[in-house]
Amino acid sequence: MVRPKCQRRVSDFPSYSYFKPQGKPMGKLKEIILTIDELEAIRLADLEGLYQESAAQQMEISRQTFGRILVSAHHKIAEALIDGKGIKIEGGEFQMADARKFECFDCGSVWEAPFGTGRPQECPSCKSRNIGRALQNHRRGMGGRPLGRRHGAGIHQGRGRGRNNR
Repeated sequence: MVRPKCQRRVSDFPSYSYFKPQGKPMGKLKEIILTIDELEAIRLADLEGLYQESAAQQMEISRQTFGRILVSAHHKIAEALIDGKGIKIEGGEFQMADARKFECFDCGSVWEAPFGTGRPQECPSCKSRNIGRALQNHRRGMGGRPLGRRHGAGIHQGRGRGRNNR
């Protein structure tokens, strides 16, 4: 008997459900189905720049499962790009998150915003524009910022650090 798949938490429903190569008629187009949970894995890992452990926590799945979903999504996207296939986004084992959590990187305030209201422009407490999505159960690096985020984590600036600055 096959073990049932656990529901993967998805924070946002995609705005678009189909992508196709330019100049290829729909009638002659082969397509690949990218599931909504695969798209969420791509968003978290590639767009948000999260490490697999943090992204897996957001989707409420194991790191190994997240890795398998990500590999599957990358393979499908590569096949569509190389072979000129359409990408149809639908289906998958997922549940929508109730609300999105945001964090101010200046004052540390955390708040929720319901889906469909757009991204907040500023912190409701201190009015700072230095905000981003909050991670649950994340470790913090120097300066109070979460590790694994795109806000300079792992990027060394200045002299003497890194391979090309010798």
